[in-house]
Amino acid sequence: MANHQSAKKRIRQSEKRRLANRYYAVTTRNAIRNLRKLENKDEASEMLPKVTSMLDKLAKKNIIHKNKAANIKSKLQKHINAL
Repeated sequence: MANHQSAKKRIRQSEKRRLANRYYAVTTRNAIRNLRKLENKDEASEMLPKVTSMLDKLAKKNIIHKNKAANIKSKLQKHINAL
């Protein structure tokens, strides 16, 4: 266990950040899932910019890799175009 004050603080900070990152990642994953379920092209097109923004934020914070975000965005766009 950590003995230094700074190490204890680091542990507290990293745990807080981990929980926040998990929350944003799960929220984004649910939004992606909901977008893929949609059958109406208008609704899906309306929701796409919001989900894209969420993915970009996750990539910017290094929660997911930027290429993964790009791949997901591409697949979502393909899904919408196919509707």
